[in-house]
Amino acid sequence: MKISTKGRYALRMMVDLSINNNGSYISLKDISARQGISDKYSEQIINQLSKSGLVKSIRGAKGGYMLSKSPAEYTVGDVLRVMEGSLAPVACLDDENNLCDRASSCVTLEVWQELNKAINNVVDNITLEDLVNRQKQLTGYDYII
Repeated sequence: MKISTKGRYALRMMVDLSINNNGSYISLKDISARQGISDKYSEQIINQLSKSGLVKSIRGAKGGYMLSKSPAEYTVGDVLRVMEGSLAPVACLDDENNLCDRASSCVTLEVWQELNKAINNVVDNITLEDLVNRQKQLTGYDYII
């Protein structure tokens, strides 16, 4: 499994929205500039995040984007699944019921299940708030320059 550029950038943008949250909407141009992401690509990503309900937007001169909930209520997994879909390492684990004809006799299925469990355990136990706190420790700033 590889996380796409969209997934990585979406997570960075969500952290940016978390760190720079002061109660007002943040312009996409500001987010894009801070993150070094083109405006056009940022627009594609933010549209997907907005459609999923992770962020809310307002149009106009003072418009922009903000998180729909507090950073503590989002996990890395929430963001990545919006952008990437399933994070399962193999297709047979994409659905709750494994539809593979070989599932009952597949010796490698346990390996994929353990890997899937490990991936989900990591991404579902790190919140945006955790990443904000790590960012502050790394840079000493409580905002992104």
